[in-house]
Amino acid sequence: MKKALLAATVVASALTATLIVAPAANAGDRSAIPFTEATVTAGADGSFALTWKAPGSKRVEIRANGKVVAKGGAQGRAVVAGLPAADRQWFDFTPQHGQGLRLADRLIKLDGTTNFRDAGGYRTTTGQWVRMGEVYRSDALARLTPNDLAKLRRLHVRTVFDLRMEDERSKDADKVPAGATYVVADVFAGSGSFQTMPRTPDEAVKAMVDAEKAMVSGAGGKKAYTQVFEGIERDGGRDNDRARDRARSVLFHCTAGKDRTGWAGATLLTALGVPRETVEADYLASNDYRRAANDAILAHLPAQQAAVYKPLLDVRPEYLNAGYDEVEATYGSFDRYLKDGLGIDARELKQLKKDLLVG
Repeated sequence: MKKALLAATVVASALTATLIVAPAANAGDRSAIPFTEATVTAGADGSFALTWKAPGSKRVEIRANGKVVAKGGAQGRAVVAGLPAADRQWFDFTPQHGQGLRLADRLIKLDGTTNFRDAGGYRTTTGQWVRMGEVYRSDALARLTPNDLAKLRRLHVRTVFDLRMEDERSKDADKVPAGATYVVADVFAGSGSFQTMPRTPDEAVKAMVDAEKAMVSGAGGKKAYTQVFEGIERDGGRDNDRARDRARSVLFHCTAGKDRTGWAGATLLTALGVPRETVEADYLASNDYRRAANDAILAHLPAQQAAVYKPLLDVRPEYLNAGYDEVEATYGSFDRYLKDGLGIDARELKQLKKDLLVG
C-alpha cells in the first residue's frame, strides 16, 4: 500500500487544462458581494475564460494588470488572450454596486507538481468568498525545480506542512522555498494505516475509507490537522489592506495531494461555511488534475493489479463521506470536531473567518 501511495507521485505530464468549480448560487443573498458565481479558467493556449453571475448588477467590469479586459451585464462570459506572462494572472471583478472579487485560476502550474492549487475562490452559504492567494494545497514537493521554488517564494509561501509518513518523507524529501518554515504534520503517525497492500478492488476501497476515518479520529490526524489550522491562524493575521500585505501564505501537502490533503482542504472550507456540494466538487477535482499521472501509472500495470490500484489513485465521494460520517459518529457535529478534535473554539473560528473571508 505504501508503494501504491508513493507510486502516485509519478508525473506523466503537466496538466494544462484547469477545472474551476463554480460556487453555489443563492439568488436571495443580500451580501456586500453581489457575485453568486465567478470563475477564472486558464486555457492551454494562454487564454483565460471568465464567467460571472451578479444578480441585480447592470454592469460588471473585469480588469487585469489595471486594464479593463472584459465587461458585460449581470451574467456573462468572456475569453481573454494576449496577456503578459506572470506567475499568476489575477482578475478584478468589479460590479456596478457592491464589493468586487479578486480571482485567479486555481491551479498553480509548476514543473514538479500536478496538483498544486489555491484553496480559495469559493462562495460560502452567507454570500462571502474565501480569499485566494492565502492557503495552498499540493502533492509532494520533492521534484520542484529551482524555477518552481523561486515562483513559490514570489507567491509568498512561508510555511509548508508535510502531511506524509516518515518513509515517504525519507524517500522523497521536500524542497521548500528559501526562508519558508517546514513543519512535519504526519497524519498517520502511530495509526498503523497502510501497512499491507490490498489484494482486491474492494479491499482497496475499504482501505481508503478506513484511512479517511483515521484522519478524523486517529491521534496522528487530530495532531496534524491541529498543527495546520494553528499555522493558518498564526499566518492569517494581516492588515486590512490585502493587496499591500500578502506576506505569508500557508501550504499543506501529502504525496498525491488528494486524501490527507483533501481532508485538510475539506475541513477548512467546511469551517469557513462553504456548501458541502462545493467542498465535494473541490475534493473530487483531484481526479481531473491528476488524470494524466494516474492514467500513466495504471497503463504500466497488469490489468488485475491496475484494478486494485485504481481505487487507491482515485478520490471518490464515499471516501470524503466516510470522513464526515466519522465526525458525526465521534464528535456529534462538525463544530464539536473543530472544538474538541482540533482545538478551534468559537472565538478562533470567528477570527479564522475574518482572516480568510471577504464580503
